[in-house]
Amino acid sequence: MAYWLFKSEPSTWSWAQQQAKGEIGEEWDGVRNYQARNFMRTMKLGDRGFFYHSQSEKAVVGIVEVCAEAHPDSTTDDDRWECVDIKAISSLPKPVTLDMVKTDPRLAEMVLVKNSRLSVQPVTEDEWAIICELGGVSTS
Repeated sequence: MAYWLFKSEPSTWSWAQQQAKGEIGEEWDGVRNYQARNFMRTMKLGDRGFFYHSQSEKAVVGIVEVCAEAHPDSTTDDDRWECVDIKAISSLPKPVTLDMVKTDPRLAEMVLVKNSRLSVQPVTEDEWAIICELGGVSTS
C-alpha cells in the first residue's frame, strides 16, 4: 500500500463534504498540475491518504482511501487530465497542523514541508505513522 496527501481548500471541497459522499466517494477532480496528476496515475485501489485542509486551517483532518484508480477527469474535455476517486475512512481525533509538521524534526523531509503548494503528494510509511500518532490514530 502507498500513502498520499490530498489538499483541498475547505471553501471548495471540505472534509465534511467528503464524508457525506460515503462509500461511493468522490472524484479528486480539477487537478491541473502534471506532477500531481502523475502521482494519481500511480495510485492503486486501497491506497490511503490524508485529507488536508489548506488556506486558513492548514491541517490534516481525515483519512481517505482510493476507491477508483486513475480515469479521465469529468470536469474537462482535455484528455491530459485524470483523477482518482477517494472515500472518507475516518476523521483525525486531533487535527495535525502544518506548524506541527514543520516543527517535528522527523517530518523535515516531508513533501508538505518541502513543496507545500503541491495538491497531491506522496507520504512515506514513516511519515504516515508519525502523522497518525500526532493525530491520535492507532496504526496497529
